[in-house]
Amino acid sequence: MRVPGWSPAALLLAACLWRLPPGRGAAGTEEEIVGEAGKSVVLVCRNASKQADEVDWYHGDPDAVPPLFSSNATLPEDARFSLVDNSSLQIAALRLQDRGNYTCKEVLNQTVREHRVQLLVASGPSSVTVSISPSTALPNGTVYVDRRRAVAFNCTASGSHPEPTIGWTFQQPSSAPETFTEVNGSSTFFTLQNLSLDLQGNYSCTARNPLSGSSQTSTTELLVYHPPPSVPRCWAETTQVGQMLQLFCSWPGGYPHPILQWTEEGRDLENSSWTLNATGAGDTHVETLTSSRLFPGVAFKCVGSHILEQAKAKLTCTVQIKAPSLATEPLKTCSVGGTVTLTCQVTESNPLARVSWLQNISQPEEEIQSGGRYLVTQEGSISHLTIQNCSHGADEGYYVCKAENPVGLREAYVFLTVRKPVNIVGVVGAVVGLLLLGMLVISGIVLYYNPLLCPNGRMFRNQDLDDVLVLVDSEGEEEEMEVEVEGEEEEAFGNSSVHRVTALVNGSSLQAGSGQHATESDSSELRSEPSAEDGEREEMPTMQRQILPFLAEMDGNVGGS
Repeated sequence: MRVPGWSPAALLLAACLWRLPPGRGAAGTEEEIVGEAGKSVVLVCRNASKQADEVDWYHGDPDAVPPLFSSNATLPEDARFSLVDNSSLQIAALRLQDRGNYTCKEVLNQTVREHRVQLLVASGPSSVTVSISPSTALPNGTVYVDRRRAVAFNCTASGSHPEPTIGWTFQQPSSAPETFTEVNGSSTFFTLQNLSLDLQGNYSCTARNPLSGSSQTSTTELLVYHPPPSVPRCWAETTQVGQMLQLFCSWPGGYPHPILQWTEEGRDLENSSWTLNATGAGDTHVETLTSSRLFPGVAFKCVGSHILEQAKAKLTCTVQIKAPSLATEPLKTCSVGGTVTLTCQVTESNPLARVSWLQNISQPEEEIQSGGRYLVTQEGSISHLTIQNCSHGADEGYYVCKAENPVGLREAYVFLTVRKPVNIVGVVGAVVGLLLLGMLVISGIVLYYNPLLCPNGRMFRNQDLDDVLVLVDSEGEEEEMEVEVEGEEEEAFGNSSVHRVTALVNGSSLQAGSGQHATESDSSELRSEPSAEDGEREEMPTMQRQILPFLAEMDGNVGGS
């Protein structure tokens, strides 16, 4: 007997689903067959002979239930059952209630054989659901989470009999999937904290029926977002060509990139007549503005927003445009052949002004470039012009420091004086010579009018010698001679005494005679001393004895004159 619509190949495929345990003897064998709900299955009656007189199938114990299907044209009440090759039982559209024990009974030549088959019906899993929370779904089905929060992953399988085995796999872009957990049950979950960008990828949950091997998989792409850690930063620059204003707004460190927008008094600049070009590259947004409508003091605001911070107030930064201001040293001096540095500082400018140096008011457009004797350097907001080997004819004059940005132009002037070098050695020598000459003149005047200030010269005299000092007026109007004789004489009481003889000559004969008389009287007094004094005079030093005749001769000369 053949089943309509079933070919031998189909029957062979159904037979591959059987698992045959060892036989239990000639009285019958047992096997276990698994079928999936909703599909067809064929229960084969083993060892059945084509010459069998009768083949009967029972669902349950043959001694307790009536035949389910018989080759003697006993048809079952359920049309899902049919007989194949006059021995095998086919069940279409399997149901869970079809599971259980089936018995095939064969009658051949008065001999009855039985074959028992256990039918297991597996169903599902019909669906698998993945839940990641807290998360937000994008229009394409991808979900994103906040890296700063703990994220729970949950997987649930439904419509599976018996309970499935559930496993999680994770796959990064351009990498193989990796299974990291597997459990028996209808659901599973786990939690991740402080997610990094390395955990972005596809999370798949697979539920597999342990009987049929059927499985269902649900995959969700996960993105890990985080806002920038700081606030937006704004600044202005000047284009290299055209002196146009560029506004930069940067807010790095977030994923995905933030949304940045430039405004002026609440109006969007990107679609206004101010903007020549607007570009955005990742975390930075740049807008180029025409300088024709710019004026000092205008303020531009950059508004930044991130997908994770939409519920919060938007962060902003502001740029105020300012014209340049300069500070310089108005006067500088350089010696011929020396080196001088002119300094010009931009005290205020936004964006930063371009500084250039010009020489002489008559030629304001000749910008000084580095080279030769000139060196132009820039350190932040300070510009230096260094001139080497200064020349009076070529370098002396006005220098212009010019600072320019898209909203203004400022100029400052520096006058450079080039001087010849001064002979320091000659100046110092002249000053020292004048000082010495002055000291000599003052000393001579003081000694002339006050002779008592002159040292008495005792340092050049021995204690046993007498000193004689004679002063003569060189003009002849008045002559004064002072003879001082100091001697040490031992008197009767043991003390020393000093005898002084002074002769003054003023140039007149009358005064000379007086002087002679005084000298003679003095001499007579000296000669009239007792003999004891003569003995003392003999004891006077040799120098003193030589001076006395000299004084007498001087007295005579004065008297004769």
